Amino acid sequence: MRFSVFHGLGAPGELADYNLHMKNAREYAMRAEELNFWSTWYTEHHFGHEGQELTPNPILMGTDIAAHTSTLRIGQAASIVTFWHPLRLAEDYALLDQLSDGRLEVGVGRGLYGREALNLNPVADPRDQEQNRALFAEVMEILDKAWSNEFFSHKGRFFEFPAPGVKWSHPMSPATPEFTNEDGEITKMAVVPRPYQEGGPGIWQVIDSPRSIESAANDGINAIFWMPPVSELKGRFELYRDKASEAQGRDVPLGDGIALVRDVYVADTMEQAREEFEEAVMNTYRWVTHWRGLGNLMEKGEELTDEHTLDFDFLFERNMLVGTPEYVTEKIQELKDEVNLDHLMLWTTHPGLKHEHAMKSLNLFGEKVMPNFE
Repeated sequence: MRFSVFHGLGAPGELADYNLHMKNAREYAMRAEELNFWSTWYTEHHFGHEGQELTPNPILMGTDIAAHTSTLRIGQAASIVTFWHPLRLAEDYALLDQLSDGRLEVGVGRGLYGREALNLNPVADPRDQEQNRALFAEVMEILDKAWSNEFFSHKGRFFEFPAPGVKWSHPMSPATPEFTNEDGEITKMAVVPRPYQEGGPGIWQVIDSPRSIESAANDGINAIFWMPPVSELKGRFELYRDKASEAQGRDVPLGDGIALVRDVYVADTMEQAREEFEEAVMNTYRWVTHWRGLGNLMEKGEELTDEHTLDFDFLFERNMLVGTPEYVTEKIQELKDEVNLDHLMLWTTHPGLKHEHAMKSLNLFGEKVMPNFE
């Protein structure tokens, strides 16, 4: 079984210590590598003066972590690809893959917050879901072309590469049919560098809805799930498996190609785990459920009512792995039994959690939980 770190940096009211939070994140990743974690993943959010979501560029963040590690794989959960120019994105991903000797895992998303989208790329406005999805699909198509071909061209709804009408004339770069026509106009282009990994890095998408699950499975994109309880997750795991099996023409095992993010905190006692972790994890859920609501936290067949209240007790039995090493081990085994989970991403570093507590939990997980799943 693979274990990874999902590192959503946050520090409400402590933006003046941003540099310290970066140093803490680096120490956390380096220790995760020592404990034989498979990978670490960083989020992308912008303009977060509230201190909830602090990483505007997970590729740049991953580059720093790659420079301080040697085996830990580097991912994004996720790069919001609709906010970026696709050619720059293809170059930046490939450069990180080169710098890390092929340790890149590409994690992508479409974007959730209007405050971000409308100030970075209004075309990605999440209020227009059909346009947002179309933009996402076109960016992903361009990434694939850029990494799969020495020279490529693209003409779509949102982008055209190379730009028409540009001529090229330089004695050190003679025009050839590979990228120019008889008039010297550029007809194809090359992204440099291409990824270090043969065939390119693995592609992952943070997904929720049945439509997104089906699309990812059809396109060979790995899935990252987060919130729902295991009873609801099972149907999503099965949908991904069924669609991936159809697309690949083989029986894809349940759980194959899927990673699950869970809120994880390990302490010596159940009481200590809750005392140290509760406020930090609730910071995250108060933030995200303001937009998402509580519907994604319902058990299978459960109806959302006014009686449902967001608090720690509501979350604890639904999707948290918080407690002693023995308890957390038991809950992971339940996930293996129910959905054949093979890849767990630990989210311990919720906004406001003390760094020493996060490190202590990581050590207990690595030393007392992980060995049970070797």
